[in-house]
Amino acid sequence: MAEQEIKVTQNRIAVIIGKNGKTKRTIEKSTDTSLKIDSEEGLVTVSGEDPVNVLNTSQIIRAINRGFSPQRALTLLDDEDMMLDIIDLTAYCNTTKQMERIRGRIIGREGKSREQIEDMTGAIMSVLGKTVAIIGEVEQVRNTRTAVEMLIEGLPHESVFSFLDKKNKEAKQNMLEYYY
Repeated sequence: MAEQEIKVTQNRIAVIIGKNGKTKRTIEKSTDTSLKIDSEEGLVTVSGEDPVNVLNTSQIIRAINRGFSPQRALTLLDDEDMMLDIIDLTAYCNTTKQMERIRGRIIGREGKSREQIEDMTGAIMSVLGKTVAIIGEVEQVRNTRTAVEMLIEGLPHESVFSFLDKKNKEAKQNMLEYYY
């Protein structure tokens, strides 16, 4: 029996449980694991026979804790190449004002910047608190992380989008070379 404990922020416990425990049951059924939730301590214990399932479920819980909806977090199960990456913004900021500015650059006006990065990479992002979480396949996550880091460093949005455009063209070229 494999087991893993994840610390979860108080306001995300309800999201993990869901209405009448529906989300919790969906996660347990999808992953063949069982969740024990201690709402007082903010601890979620994942247990199951298969250690890989326990690990996958732990990633889903981490993703929900970092702001993803349960539906988006469950996309981690879509493919064995799917992964979760979390960027801690505190490493780049000294003040609350800096943090707000960086978060604003990543999200963009009315969420346009985040949306465009998602469209261009195929990954999904969540900006919550002091982190940016990314779900996608390895290459998608790598490109998204690079784009976010470029924005953190203060590069203009158009430079970031042209970097992603270049990466998309390279990927298409590689696909063509692979098949022909």
